[in-house]
Amino acid sequence: MGKRLPNLRTWQWRGYADNHRHPTNLALHLIAVPLFIIAALLIVDGLLGLSFSSIAIGVIGLIAALGFQRHGHSLEAQSPEPFTDRNDALQRLLVEQLVTFPRFVLSGGWWRAWKERHRHRH
Repeated sequence: MGKRLPNLRTWQWRGYADNHRHPTNLALHLIAVPLFIIAALLIVDGLLGLSFSSIAIGVIGLIAALGFQRHGHSLEAQSPEPFTDRNDALQRLLVEQLVTFPRFVLSGGWWRAWKERHRHRH
């Protein structure tokens, strides 16, 4: 993706379409990102309400969502830039799940990539 910009959202957006072209990755993200958001909300709800079951289900959901996305990215011709440390991973994952992927869908980027999916199969 090249040199990082000071603004994580801008940096992530610049290379996002290049890392999201494979049809399986596109489909997995369409499932995994909402799962991630719901799981994160379950964890917050569980922490606020002291509900172990909500926390446990949320953690399982987060792990599943990240696993789906990791598998999807492994199919891409261009992999995302590796994380530099835990803080980088946390920030990038949260921005991708809450900002960048929803923006990709709402801007029509996901649909454009889906329509071109036959060109990107491996």
